[in-house]
Amino acid sequence: MDSAHSSGALAKLRQPRPYPAVSLLMPTHRREPDNAQDPVRLRNLLAQARDLLHNDPAVTRERRADVLDQLEQAAAEVDLVHARDGLVIYAAPGEHQVWSVAREVPERVVLSDTFLTRNLVAARAAAQPFWALAVAADRVSLWSGEGEQVTEHTADGFPMERSLEDPDAERKERIGDLPSTFRDEQTRQFLRQAHEALRVVLASYPRPLYVIGGSAALSLLEEIGPLGKDTTTVQQEGLAAGPAAQVWRAVEPLRADKAAADRAATVSELDAARGRREFAGGLDEVAQAARDGRIRLLAVEEHFRAVVRDYLDHLEPAEPTDLDARDDIVDELVEQALETGAEVRFVPDGTLSDAGRIAGVLRY
Repeated sequence: MDSAHSSGALAKLRQPRPYPAVSLLMPTHRREPDNAQDPVRLRNLLAQARDLLHNDPAVTRERRADVLDQLEQAAAEVDLVHARDGLVIYAAPGEHQVWSVAREVPERVVLSDTFLTRNLVAARAAAQPFWALAVAADRVSLWSGEGEQVTEHTADGFPMERSLEDPDAERKERIGDLPSTFRDEQTRQFLRQAHEALRVVLASYPRPLYVIGGSAALSLLEEIGPLGKDTTTVQQEGLAAGPAAQVWRAVEPLRADKAAADRAATVSELDAARGRREFAGGLDEVAQAARDGRIRLLAVEEHFRAVVRDYLDHLEPAEPTDLDARDDIVDELVEQALETGAEVRFVPDGTLSDAGRIAGVLRY
């Protein structure tokens, strides 16, 4: 079950598929007693997907058998015991994927020639993913953070490990030339390799970076070269081997400070945009600006969701049971904004109460 979704992976998901590509979305629950309903809801949605496939005359027998098999494999991979806030299953001829996201998704099953990705896009933006590099003289580990979840990244050469045993240490000690660990050339070379591997990861998957280690390790990394303007150091030793919970606790105070600063900056930018008449507030205004590609910065309250339907030239509230309801309009607007190069920031509930809970700074 994948949760560390990258912009590259999401771009691949948006590519056309052979029909039928099945998207199954379901809200899930982290705790008892609410999570007791999740297995039943999943079974019902899988049954709905099977019915749609059987009743669609455009789906050949071979394609139906292939996609049904992919759905069964995906269902077997679902881990509802460790569920988060939303479950997304994709199945198409020859492939399937399962995603667990820290953002509620609407309950639905869709057959199309593309996967429905807007909820994943919004979930990634809301989760504010980050990297944490934990450094020691004998081990360098990279951790992928998303919301409150941190997992060790075990690809791209990480984790890196080496022995601290020096076969020439006895001779050096006799002549009084035993250097400190982080002045040792082997250690410097080890950290240079880690530095280069990290730069490759950041080039492919740019995120804010937290570098965790003792003062000597942090100083040496700084000497090797910069890792980007969005890098923050955390002076704390002993986390190169984790555990994940300790890595998260080490960076969380700094992330909280950054979130508070971002919130204040967002409010300030929105206020300034009002004065320049480059402001859009509420679903109607934001939807129009998003369609026109005019949004430069989109601000959304963290738990804002709305079910609407198109009525003449604006959006109006609707019930989820309405046949023409758009029950993920907020996530749809987030995806539209990101696709036109806008920055999206999620802010605490109540921050945008005077702007309809969603607002944008316009390019013109």
